[in-house]
Amino acid sequence: MKLLIRNLDRSISEATLLPMFEKHGAVQYCTVVMDKKTSKSKGFAFVEMPKVGEAKAAMQALNGTKIGDNKLRVKKAEYRSENQD
Repeated sequence: MKLLIRNLDRSISEATLLPMFEKHGAVQYCTVVMDKKTSKSKGFAFVEMPKVGEAKAAMQALNGTKIGDNKLRVKKAEYRSENQD
């Protein structure tokens, strides 16, 4: 299950985010989305967890968790078509 993590502090790295999700199960990958021009975080990330139950547990446990001044928003990522009109 692919999760979307929003409202990240711009200084949060994958190294900080990954262990938070690994506490709840196996993580296939963790990617903080970066701005191509500035090379800085855009404030959101994606985490892929192969087991749905573990992903749901992580989502429930981490949604609303405060890191620094920001409350994380964790939800199931919605897949969207590349060719939306």
